[in-house]
Amino acid sequence: MARVLLIENPVAARTNPDVVRTVCNVLEREGWDVDVAGTTRPNDAGRLAAQGVAAGVDVIAIYAGDGTTTQAVSGMIGSGIPLALIPGGTGNLLAGNLRLPNDPTRAALTVTRGVRKRIDLGRIERPDGPRYFAVACGAGIDAQIMIGAPTERKMRLGSLAYVTATFAGLRGITSPMHRITVDDTVLDVNAALVSIANCGRVTSLHFGLGPGITLDDGYLDVMAIRADGMLEGLVALWELLSGRSNGKGKIVRARGRKITVTCDTVRPVQADGDVVGETPLSVEVVPGAIEVMVER
Repeated sequence: MARVLLIENPVAARTNPDVVRTVCNVLEREGWDVDVAGTTRPNDAGRLAAQGVAAGVDVIAIYAGDGTTTQAVSGMIGSGIPLALIPGGTGNLLAGNLRLPNDPTRAALTVTRGVRKRIDLGRIERPDGPRYFAVACGAGIDAQIMIGAPTERKMRLGSLAYVTATFAGLRGITSPMHRITVDDTVLDVNAALVSIANCGRVTSLHFGLGPGITLDDGYLDVMAIRADGMLEGLVALWELLSGRSNGKGKIVRARGRKITVTCDTVRPVQADGDVVGETPLSVEVVPGAIEVMVER
């Protein structure tokens, strides 16, 4: 009998015990055995996923947000076991870019009736080992926004927590000089944010980061966004929403496989919504790193 490990994050902003029961009931009706494991400490999902790999499960499903999902990925890469997503976070950007359903019943059916889709990941090199991301990582104001939108606020406000944290951050926004190396090209730019994206849709806010940014193209897309003060921050946000660039306004874009970011001012770094350290930042794409279950 096929087996699935369902990893949940009990403290995620949108976690609901009823959803876990629904997913388990759907999978059991489909004839699958289900093991449920809950994270109990930060970065626990990778350990649980590795245990599922060792146990030989057929699919590892994650009911949580993007951060917990990509923590789990660290324990799965190279295993050949696919990942399934039951959206349970605030943004659910990976699920949105894969056009996965938010409905728990339909999401559960992707485990048993879906097809595999291979996607890229980004890998951040850190002193304590690599950290992967599926959506984006960034240095600067986006990490500050994550700090300003803690779990308890996301539980109350949902995606609005990110909006309020963004406008709070814009009040004191500055753009120190960054050196960004994209493959063999060096860019010296003033930036409030250096974002490195693996996919292009910010589905929770209904806009795209730009054309041609996809999960399976073998590249990462870099956006260096310059803004000093609230007014320039709003202009930069408009340029991002409208897809404008490159270098003539507030946004400089580049695309590559290996990116490093340094800054004389230490900048916080986030990956898929989790703050994971500070600059300097070294990132590399891992083409076709993992398979995800999607609807037929």
